[in-house]
Amino acid sequence: MLPDDQAHYLRHVLRLQPGEAVALFNGRDGEFRAVIAEAGKKGVRLDLAAQLRPQPASTADVWLCFAPIKQGRIEMIVEKATELDAGRLLPVITRRTQMQKVNAERLAAHAREAAEQCERLDVPEVAPAVTLEKLLQDWPQDRQLFLCAERSDAPSLLAAAKGRGPCALLVGPEGGFAPEELDRLAALSQVVTVSLGPRILRAETAAIAALAILQSVRQN
Repeated sequence: MLPDDQAHYLRHVLRLQPGEAVALFNGRDGEFRAVIAEAGKKGVRLDLAAQLRPQPASTADVWLCFAPIKQGRIEMIVEKATELDAGRLLPVITRRTQMQKVNAERLAAHAREAAEQCERLDVPEVAPAVTLEKLLQDWPQDRQLFLCAERSDAPSLLAAAKGRGPCALLVGPEGGFAPEELDRLAALSQVVTVSLGPRILRAETAAIAALAILQSVRQN
């Protein structure tokens, strides 16, 4: 049986009936054709048929760490990060973050919808929001962290993002990082400061641009 929200979508939005086919994926086993066997008040039951696509190998192990921004724009970050193959999304509360509360379940639902829309066969994890201090305290030794700086004379992300090892992007809040936060970041050996160009970008623009650059570099 499908979860209630997905059953509601099939019955009341798509208005599908028993006997009609849909495509299913679970992030592990690929994509399958399924036929609606039952659609009623008790829920929607599907019967699996043929596999449509095998589960592809992950093309990049990339995380996106970002300071939460207001509703509408934060959903855009999640949607576009899903389309651009981010594997994990980590909301990070910084000194200048204006939006302190993050509904991770709501964002996870947006990620799932984006994966369905772009025909991605897995859904990125949306982690609970943490402070920047906590993020850096627990940062894995083997994962490079690209700090996207504003108007920096640092090397471009395109030049710095060599190799295919695990990495992450960190995009700051509106107003940028506080000086003490930049000092803390500079002290971490895994951090590489990079530039996204001469303009001051909105947070969602910076996140999308950085992921697009990484995707391009790692697919070549």
